[in-house]
Amino acid sequence: MHEEQQEAFLRLLGLAKRAGRAELGEDGVTSAASAGKARVVFLAQDAAENSMRRARRSIGSGHAILIQVPFSKEVLGAACGRGSCAMLAITESGLAAAAAAKLALAFPEKYDEAAQLLREKDNRIRARRGKKRARQ
Repeated sequence: MHEEQQEAFLRLLGLAKRAGRAELGEDGVTSAASAGKARVVFLAQDAAENSMRRARRSIGSGHAILIQVPFSKEVLGAACGRGSCAMLAITESGLAAAAAAKLALAFPEKYDEAAQLLREKDNRIRARRGKKRARQ
């Protein structure tokens, strides 16, 4: 069961990349986070300490949540069509919430809280969008 959820998570990362809703690598993540577009930043389990520090600093007081995932840089990179990827950001709230939910299904004790937080953020964003459309 865990393997199915893990594969679903990795497929979702690939989908986000193909849809243009993911930024990969330090430069992409930093620019997405500083622009306030990053919703979640996933960090590989074997990312270097400097990468972890940069990821934490890049999200700063922004809207993103930092989640260290139980996958290597090579596995994350392969999911997104690269050789290696230490960090990636998802910029769309629904995809971010869905990805965290997949992780929470595989590892509830570790990722449930982050999944719930991202789900709540997504619901608030969708509610605001609905109000804007109703006014138009």
